[in-house]
Amino acid sequence: MNETNAGGVRRRSVEIVVPVHNEAHVLDDSVNRLHAYLESSFPFPFRITVADNASTDGTWQAAVGLTHRLPHVHAVRLDAKGRGRALKYVWSRSAADVVAYMDVDLSTGLDAFLPLVAPLLSGHSDIAIGSRLHRQADVVRGPKREFISRSYNLLLKLGLAARFSDAQCGFKAVRTDVFRALAPHIEDNAWFFDTELLVLAQRNGLRVHEVPVDWVDDPDSRVDLVRKAVDDLKGMALMLKRTVTGRARVAAVPRRVGLPRVPGAVRGAASLNDTQAATAASHQATPAAPTASPHATPATPTASPHATPAGAGSR
Repeated sequence: MNETNAGGVRRRSVEIVVPVHNEAHVLDDSVNRLHAYLESSFPFPFRITVADNASTDGTWQAAVGLTHRLPHVHAVRLDAKGRGRALKYVWSRSAADVVAYMDVDLSTGLDAFLPLVAPLLSGHSDIAIGSRLHRQADVVRGPKREFISRSYNLLLKLGLAARFSDAQCGFKAVRTDVFRALAPHIEDNAWFFDTELLVLAQRNGLRVHEVPVDWVDDPDSRVDLVRKAVDDLKGMALMLKRTVTGRARVAAVPRRVGLPRVPGAVRGAASLNDTQAATAASHQATPAAPTASPHATPATPTASPHATPAGAGSR
């Protein structure tokens, strides 16, 4: 993943995590689609990491199979559940400049991915989120989920003064150095992880970029909406307490540094041009490492030739 351009300058890279728990029935098709899309359309070096958090079906076997067939796919297995736990583990160890994640069902249209990460690669923003509640988003889902989503984000605005529109869309990215600074202060390991990350970012003056997404609800989604809502409300109460007591402040958050304006012949114009082109594509589309032996990583269990336990470590 640490590629260089013609001038010998390392190109900025992205690691995309797909967190999964008992998703053997959709994993193969989704990762194949994602890999094909990125290979044909994404202008930066990338890695896809399947993060299996304590699956009990054939998810891990499917993930390892993918690492044998697809050159930029890796896998890691953790022995405890939790989307937040899986993202913390992989993102904190990533060698990429930007880390991202998306839900395995690929409910979010992939054409939004470059607009999502381009402002982070260029240095313009710190965190980027897909938003189903943006006025230019195109969303297909039932009235129950629509009501719950809008109600939750309204509560965030009223209770935590949130300025972002959609905390729970499974389509986010963050500069890796920023995440490493925030990670020790993120307490939740499950669904509230996303909200906690965004509130911490806002409290510390970080810039959050929003991308309107095309999103189609997954009819096979097995998320327990009632339990998730209760957990989110508990998380909001704890986050409010942390804000009031000043514990939401992080001392050493990396600040944005603009790309140097130097002549194209100096300092690898090709690398800079890649990022500028991606940022332009982003603006047009949106108005307003874990271990691996060579490709995959289980966490505590034994490893296959392309899988290593989650304590071990491209395009």
